[in-house]
Amino acid sequence: MLRRMRKQNNHTPSIQSFQDLINVMRESDDFQTLQFGNSQQLSVYYYHSLIDTEKLQTHLLPYTNNIKFKKLEELKNVLPFDETEITSDLQTIESKLLDSHIGVTLGTRTNQVLLIPAKFNSDRNITQPEIEFSVIGPKLAFIENLQTNVNLIRRRVKLPQLQVKTIEVGKVTKTKVAVVYIDGIANKENVDTVKQRIKDIEYDQIIDSSFIAQMITDNSQSPFPQLMDTERPDRISSALIEGKVAIICDGSPHVISAPTTLVEFFASYEDYFLNSYIATAFRLIRIFAVLFSVLITPMYVAVLTYHYQIVPIDLLGTLISSRRDIPFPPVIEVIILELTIELLREAGARLPTKIGQTIGIVGGIVIGTAAVEAGLTSNVLLILVALAALASFTTPIYRIGNTIRLLRFPFIIFAQMWGMVGVIVGLMFTMCHLLRLTSIGRPFTEPFFPPRWRDLKDAFIRFPFEFQGNRPIFTSPNDKKRMNLKRTIPPKDKRK
Repeated sequence: MLRRMRKQNNHTPSIQSFQDLINVMRESDDFQTLQFGNSQQLSVYYYHSLIDTEKLQTHLLPYTNNIKFKKLEELKNVLPFDETEITSDLQTIESKLLDSHIGVTLGTRTNQVLLIPAKFNSDRNITQPEIEFSVIGPKLAFIENLQTNVNLIRRRVKLPQLQVKTIEVGKVTKTKVAVVYIDGIANKENVDTVKQRIKDIEYDQIIDSSFIAQMITDNSQSPFPQLMDTERPDRISSALIEGKVAIICDGSPHVISAPTTLVEFFASYEDYFLNSYIATAFRLIRIFAVLFSVLITPMYVAVLTYHYQIVPIDLLGTLISSRRDIPFPPVIEVIILELTIELLREAGARLPTKIGQTIGIVGGIVIGTAAVEAGLTSNVLLILVALAALASFTTPIYRIGNTIRLLRFPFIIFAQMWGMVGVIVGLMFTMCHLLRLTSIGRPFTEPFFPPRWRDLKDAFIRFPFEFQGNRPIFTSPNDKKRMNLKRTIPPKDKRK
């Protein structure tokens, strides 16, 4: 469970008025104060490191040359800004000034402040997806700006029922988190659950959507991710139309969707751009690759330690010759090679791109060849470990790939202890754990348990679109009907 921090007041006891707040902010060198008029009746406050100074100079300062305003409402009506606000609430004033706003006051004894948005746009441009790249389909990815990410979704879901509810999370960072859903399709219980869990977060910093995913997940102790995160706007738009809820965190290029199922982590969104038969074949290949990646090295340990009788005679001679000079038992040999692969993978991920690729390829070849020649490992195991590492990269979602990497080590220990029986015990423990998992209260192993045959049309086998006229059952959507596809029958050939 997440250890929750005690709520504290946003203001120190010394801040009792607007002037006290300004005095605290003036301690920072990047806080500026401008005053205009003979009696200094108009004052402008802002952090120059947060605002766009061009907006200040071209849209605000020209109106301060001839000061004839007696009320802030008069100034607000002539300024070419949207979403301006007049308030005397200290918490709102503090929050807005720290969120790229300009504060304007008239007179010296009033606490009413006109807040003007003037955010400096320092975000990067929209680029292609780096993790979930697809050959066919859109080539846009989310960025670290919340408004831009909402824009990418609204361009695909052009409905007035698309609702965006913003919640401020983090006592220090005060990060904006948007809960997005389609009213009339999304189940209200799912929406309320997501909102309540986000509001219950009491933590000082929310830097990325991964923080939120860990804090609102049903079982934080599980290695399996129970919420889907993606960098593709098309995937999130499709999830919203299915009745799911999206969570967008300002400053994060990944968006979370909930609820989700285990099957979705092995389905690439590119599958929907391909023929159903081809997409089904690719999905089955991914499932086979995951099982191979998890089980091949534990089975190697189990067979060579306990069950060498099941190895064919021709293959047994090859295994014996490859392990003739190996001083370690199979389990130590496997663990050494697996850890070596993980070291190369981590080194390649942390180094710059060009150097990382060189380290991964050259390092793997050099170290693998040297290990075989030195008699530390067999060439057969080296091939199996390399294939297992390659198979783990077939998963389209990065987080489930990390789970697969971690999962094979307990299986190796079970295989060393009880052989193939240990592998079966490991599978049983894994299945029992998966059956107990939920995603914001919805079954994680749906549509297999509980069995929902209608949702099997888009599980391991992707049926053609004409067979998917209803939305998934597990999201409990209010509007269950998705489409009614009618094909025009071509006219018969009347030629004789």
